[in-house]
Formats: sequence, structure tokens, C-alpha cells
Amino acid sequence: MCSYALYQNNEDAFAARLRPGTVYLLGAGPGDPGLLTLRARDVLARADVVVYDYLANRAFLAFCSSSAELIYAGKKGGDHTLSQEAINQLLIDRAKQGLRVARLKGGDPYVFGRGAEEAEEFVDAGIDFEVVPGVTSAVAAPAYAGIPLTHRRFASSVSFITGHEDPDKPASSINWSALAAGGGTLVFFMGVRNLRHICHRLTGEGMDPQTPAGLVRWGTTCRQASLTGSLDSIAELAEQQGFKAPALLVVGQVVSLRDRLSWFERRPLLGRGVVITRAREQASSLVRLLEEEGACCLEFPTIDIRPLPDSGPIRQAIRDLAGYSWVVFTSVNGVEHFWSQIASMGLDSRIFGGIKVAAIGPATAESLKQRGIRPDLLPEKYVAESVVQGMLELGVRGEKVLLPRAETAREVLPESLRQAGASVDILPVYRTELSGGSPDEVAASLADGQVDYITFTSSSTVENFFQRIQPDELSKLGTGRPRLACIGPITSETLASFGFQADLVASEYTIPGLVEALIQDAHKGQAAEGGL
Repeated sequence: MCSYALYQNNEDAFAARLRPGTVYLLGAGPGDPGLLTLRARDVLARADVVVYDYLANRAFLAFCSSSAELIYAGKKGGDHTLSQEAINQLLIDRAKQGLRVARLKGGDPYVFGRGAEEAEEFVDAGIDFEVVPGVTSAVAAPAYAGIPLTHRRFASSVSFITGHEDPDKPASSINWSALAAGGGTLVFFMGVRNLRHICHRLTGEGMDPQTPAGLVRWGTTCRQASLTGSLDSIAELAEQQGFKAPALLVVGQVVSLRDRLSWFERRPLLGRGVVITRAREQASSLVRLLEEEGACCLEFPTIDIRPLPDSGPIRQAIRDLAGYSWVVFTSVNGVEHFWSQIASMGLDSRIFGGIKVAAIGPATAESLKQRGIRPDLLPEKYVAESVVQGMLELGVRGEKVLLPRAETAREVLPESLRQAGASVDILPVYRTELSGGSPDEVAASLADGQVDYITFTSSSTVENFFQRIQPDELSKLGTGRPRLACIGPITSETLASFGFQADLVASEYTIPGLVEALIQDAHKGQAAEGGL
């Protein structure tokens, strides 16, 4: 059995290790949520209090319990929301209350993270603690930038050095002459502010000014950017390009491999800000696909999916299901809400015996397959005309059709089926509501030019978006406004009713199709920029 399966099977044993009155020093890794360890995720899920830093990706907070107290400690270079002393006391006080306290720190707690200083305070206060190591940015950020820290031709040793020593120290403890003469790779943390000083000290101790040097900013995240030069040019290049913290400085011959081995920064949507308007329950698949292509996703759910207050009509339709020849599911939501009532009645997929099932879209079909139903019809195009044509070929004329769907939806499909000679019963199984989240973050991102695309996956997302963000707010951004991406022509038509033309429409009306449309559009934009 694989180790991850063992972890899942022994989850209770892992949970038992979270002891009340204990502080857990967690390494959050360099920023990519995928690099968080299983143990760190387990602690976050069960902690009563989570104290997190500026460099710890807030996506990790999604792993926390909804009942956990979340405290932002800051720890941004030169701008600390809480002093180190206040953080220490906060952790101790919460632990003394018998709480399970998670201290989430960027990178690894013991690699320039002051984790050891915090641990010493716990020892003095008689507080139990545990250290959960994290992937340090010194290893991960260069790897994502295409810079291996060691290479048989170039470097057989690595040194990690702080670029910002304790200001209270009487003298530097860094042996600059040894670093300059060592011949290995040097990685400086927090070195941007003192970049000129670092380069001057190294060359002053005899290191060749032409030694390759590279900067990696926001390594492993969608905002990653890297810059390469040499010891005598990197500081000037950084100033010219406005290259600011947080960033690592890598010095050594291995930096020369960056152009050849770069992989992460070649992702087509890297750094592109994409607004996701889909319901939060459904957004994860779109977010995951976009993030895999490098996008910076800003979730702005404009609709909430809710069960109907009265499930009686749904349960009655389930009892009468044998009287239908066809059941047509138009969305994953329809499947899930219909099935929740089937399950609550102690029934399963066997109630569909002898009934034909149609699914609009591959995601809907997959949701049915997970419940033991292989659709009889999955039309090539996910529009009413294609559905009706397929059902006609399979014999829908004169048959009785059940259509589980949203409480409010377009009437094109049921009307088309009736015109084809079918008897159609519309069965509302869920409702969509305007989401109550604040539009402030999206509005600020639009104003700051941080949004490249706004995605719409249904007519409801368009309508609700413009209830939260006034059309004028988007129009006044002018020709440089974000590009508007729609999942299909119907959504595009709804967008046009608000005075906006879709900049791109997916050729395949699916979530993967929408992502592919963004990728192709980004490629065109990059090609146009390259031709200037």
C-alpha cells in the first residue's frame, strides 16, 4: 500500500497526535499550496488557533477548521503587524489556555524563519511544541526558475546566507572571503534591499564580477518572476526593472542553466489575473485548471447554489419515476440535488431501470457515471437543438420526459422537446441566488490593473456579476479593460445584453474548453507583443 493511502487509513492516529496546549511550528513552504506537507495540512485542519505570516499563501487557510481563530501576524520585511515579542506571547497565552496552536511560517521554520527563537520561548514557558519542516524557498524557488543548486559541472556545495542580518549584531558574522573563494552556489535570503552591498562584498573578496547571478521573486507562485545577469550587473538590472522583495539572490555558475532549464515561467497564463465568477462549490475545477497553467485566480462567486426549502415535489417525482421514459440532466447541480433526495429515501441508481437518461455536457455525464448511470445520450453540442435531435433519433416523440433543473432557467429546451412531440415535466431541484460576498477586492483589482480576464460560465454569472459590479465600472477602464471570456454562445448573448461583446468564447462549451480559450488568447497576445 502506498504511503499516502497509509496516511489516509491512519488519519485518526495522526489526529490523536495533536495535543491540547501545544504549539505547532509549521513550514508553509515557498508559496505553491501543492508543496505543503501532509502533516502540516493535518495540523491546520485540527488547530484551534492559526497564526500566519505574510509569506504564507492564504490559500492554506482553506485547510483550517471553520471554527479556528485566524490571526495575521504580518512579518513582511520592515512592516510587522505584530512584533516578535507579541507573537511569542500570543502563542504562549493561547497554548496555556489548552488550545492547539498552529504557527504557520513561510518556507521552513528553522531556515531564517526565527522558528528556533520562538521554540526557545516555548521551552522557557514550559509549553510543548512540535516542528513540522517545510520546503524552503532556497531550494524550491530556484528549481521553479530553472536553476539547479548543484550540478556536477558547476557546483558541489551550497551555502544559504541571510541578506539581512540582525541589526543589533556588533559585526557581520558572514565570512565573505570564504564565500567568495568557495566555488559553490550561494543563496541569499531577503537580499534585494542589500543587493549592491552583497555583490560589492563578494567581488571585493575576489569573486569574478562576471559570475552569473539571478533573482527569483515570489518563487513557486503565479507571480513568480526571475532575472539573471552577473555580479557586476544584477543590481542595476534589478533597479531598472523594479525588481523588489520578496526575492532570493542566487550566485554561481548554475545560474547559467536558467534559460535552458526554465519550465514554470513558460506556462502560458503565468501572472495573468483571472476572475472566477462561478459558484464557490463549483469553482475548484476551473481554479485548478487555470492555476496549473500559471494563472493568478481571484474567486468572486456571483451565485450561490441552494437546495429548495420544500423537497416534497422532488421526492414525489422520484416515487413516480417509473412513469417517465426519459430523464434529462442539464448540469452537475441538477444531478447532485436530485441524487441527494434519492439517497435520503434509501434508494439508488436501480430506480432508473428501463429509463433513458440524457446528460448535457461531459461533467454532467461524469457525475452520473459516479452514481452508476451511463447516459444513453451525450450530445456533441451542449445546446437544446443538439439534445432534441439526439433524443428524436432515440425515440422521444410521444414519450414522457422529466427535466430536473434549476428553479429559474431558460425555457428553450423544454419548449423544443414539446415541439418535438414529447410531454415534459419541469422539476426544480435547486435554486441559484445572488452571492453575498463583498465586491471590494475585485473592484480594487480591476482599478489596479491586476485583472486580465473575467470568466463567465453561465448567464446567471453574467447577470449577478453586473449586480455586484456596475457596467460603468467596467466600461470606464477603456480598451485596456480585462478581456471577457464566456463558456458558450448563450452566455455570450447574455453578456451582450449588458453592452459588452465577449472577447473570447470557448469552442467547446466546457470548463476545459474555456481554459483552452484563455490559453490560445494568451498565446496570441504574446505573439503580438513579440512582433512589436
